[in-house]
Amino acid sequence: MPEGDVVWLTARRLREALAGRVLTCSDFRVPRLATADLRGRTVLDAVSRGKHLLTRVEGGLTVHTHLMMEGHWQIRRAGPVPRYHAIRLVLANAEWQAVGYSLGVVELLRTAEEDGAVGHLGPDLLDPSWGAETAAEAVARLAERPERAVGDALLDQTRLAGIGNVYKAEVLFLRGVNPWTRVGDVPDLPALVELSHRLLDANKERHGHITTGDRGRGREHWVYGRAGRPCRRCGTRIERAGQGGRAGQGERTAFWCPRCQPAPR
Repeated sequence: MPEGDVVWLTARRLREALAGRVLTCSDFRVPRLATADLRGRTVLDAVSRGKHLLTRVEGGLTVHTHLMMEGHWQIRRAGPVPRYHAIRLVLANAEWQAVGYSLGVVELLRTAEEDGAVGHLGPDLLDPSWGAETAAEAVARLAERPERAVGDALLDQTRLAGIGNVYKAEVLFLRGVNPWTRVGDVPDLPALVELSHRLLDANKERHGHITTGDRGRGREHWVYGRAGRPCRRCGTRIERAGQGGRAGQGERTAFWCPRCQPAPR
């Protein structure tokens, strides 16, 4: 599943292509919206909220989309509308065409009712107003369930929004915390939250998640995707296991170094 930085960058590209321009095409390829037509309306903005995308258009309407596991948006020059079976939505103007492939969620909402779709989310790690107050709220939300494994808690978008499996693994490694450590036993929860914000913010304007500072192919991560290989710090074999009841699925797989991130007692 794309993480918060990928969704942030997608929102920026949608905004650059669509905002301030009148829609000449709105092709909803989901049954319940088959008759929806936004042509003639100006796109006002496109923003991300955690892993959700909100494209606001004239007349108080918002197109709410979520990439889920396989979705993505492609921006191309205006032209014939593609007919590929995986396309769920096309929004276009005289210059640009935004094509949404395999989108997990496609909804048309009243802008005033956006909270119905995203109001349950915790503080967005890439919120432009991120600061001490929002960080404190994220810490407080995580701390509400001190008995919970921190690896599960970080993926709970109602605690803080934007972290996926990559950043879960990398943040916990960099803080020396085992994924099964209880939230209440994490030595410095505020530092964990702040590091999460810093990593997403550092990667939001580029492709790929680089947490080691090394852009070389295969050297971008400390532990994520490196099961069975030596830890970059101590040489211990990186472990991998399912966490959260969905073993074998990328969204719920933990990667960690047993030496750098010792198991909780």
